[in-house]
Amino acid sequence: MAIERIVNTQNNNDEQNEELLDLSLRPRTFADYIGQERIKTNLQLAIKAAKKRSEPIDHVLLYGPPGLGKTTLATVIANEMGSQIRVTSGAAIDRAADLASLLTNLQDGDILFIDEIHRLNRSVEEVLYSAMEDYAIDIMLGKGPTAKSLRLDLPKFTLIGATTRTGALAAPLRDRFGHIHRLEFYEPSEIAKVVERSSGILGTSIHSEAADKLSTRSRLTPRIANRLLKRVRDYADVNGDGIIDTVIADKALKLLEIDNLGLDNTDRLLINSIIDNHQGGPVGLNTLAAILGDEATTIEDFIEPYLLQIGMLERTPRGRKVTSKAYAHVGKTPK
Repeated sequence: MAIERIVNTQNNNDEQNEELLDLSLRPRTFADYIGQERIKTNLQLAIKAAKKRSEPIDHVLLYGPPGLGKTTLATVIANEMGSQIRVTSGAAIDRAADLASLLTNLQDGDILFIDEIHRLNRSVEEVLYSAMEDYAIDIMLGKGPTAKSLRLDLPKFTLIGATTRTGALAAPLRDRFGHIHRLEFYEPSEIAKVVERSSGILGTSIHSEAADKLSTRSRLTPRIANRLLKRVRDYADVNGDGIIDTVIADKALKLLEIDNLGLDNTDRLLINSIIDNHQGGPVGLNTLAAILGDEATTIEDFIEPYLLQIGMLERTPRGRKVTSKAYAHVGKTPK
């Protein structure tokens, strides 16, 4: 069974109210979108040029670790273009016919957003090639010697793809995107701004020092920052006057077992297991998956990136190793 984590960067789909609250916190324009300044500058230029020519913006590929705002950025692009957006995921499109149905129901200027686009079937990808380049798709009618190919013209649309694993995309598909942008981890000061903005939307008062404290515990990720803010807000409402100060934040984070670097029990279990059972590594990914009771891909995509980012974990050809920084964090000495 997978371990439930407050700092999980995956979307939590257990409660509909939680999803609606997450949507309310998402910015809708570039003016409200905090961070990723380089990407914003490039996209704003592309959008202005496209609107000046009365054309759709070229296809966009957004990639990077989860929780950094790829879906939100797609929505912002649609709003800035004044376009309708259709949202789906790569895993939800099983057949080429499903994609054809989506594409033929678009209007000129619409945006089709495919999350986790690397999970598309190869047969579906091939349909996208002509759709992205020529705004047309070929459909086979019938089977065998009597089969005929029918070409359907499509409206001029924009495809926005998002992925955490750009290397899993087929090169012909990747090359058809006109804009390819990697979202980077945020700076703590940017996360603090996200926390303050979200607290205003939630109607919760938060001291700037408490926002700074949450920013250092959020793994440089806006999704986690908002999730922690909501849990700390719950604590403040039950155990205080609803105002989040540093004392309330400290107590709530201690209850959640989130340490000063944003690591939770799962992170510490991984680090301690490598140190105690494997002398600091290297240790294979499948072994770590068995220890944590999770899948190897989950560790690669949702646990390792931050540990690698802060220099506590190394990937080697023989497996994963912890660093001296990891030893110091858990209070142990290399043997």
